[in-house]
Amino acid sequence: MFMGEYQHTIDDKGRMIIPAKFRDELGEHFVITRGLDNCLFVYPQNEWKMIEQKLKTLPFTRSDARAFTRFFFSGAIECELDKQGRVNIAANLRQYAVLQKDCVVIGVSNRVEIWSKEKWEEYFSDSEASFNEIAEKIVDFDL
Repeated sequence: MFMGEYQHTIDDKGRMIIPAKFRDELGEHFVITRGLDNCLFVYPQNEWKMIEQKLKTLPFTRSDARAFTRFFFSGAIECELDKQGRVNIAANLRQYAVLQKDCVVIGVSNRVEIWSKEKWEEYFSDSEASFNEIAEKIVDFDL
């Protein structure tokens, strides 16, 4: 399981260190794709295969299903770490997530998310006030 929040930087070539705690679970090859809220989602191969199977069951006759599938898969890239524990993030993904220098890497259960520091701080600040409301709504999940 992925959890925690880590501050990292991305260099001019698009390389960023993946936190050591995430490396083993991500494995040799993993997938980075466009996520929601202008961040990147990073999945180990086993999780990616499960998501792929679920998305294959969406009816292609529905425009929203086609749109989401296109969005999700067109940005997906299989990646691997170099010897320094860095991943090279493709330019189109860096542009989507507005990754320039300072980044935040967070663990979110079955995936890792990569955020620009500014976007993460904005998201967290905007969402912080509603966390209690959200918790009350999901109380039925027996947390």
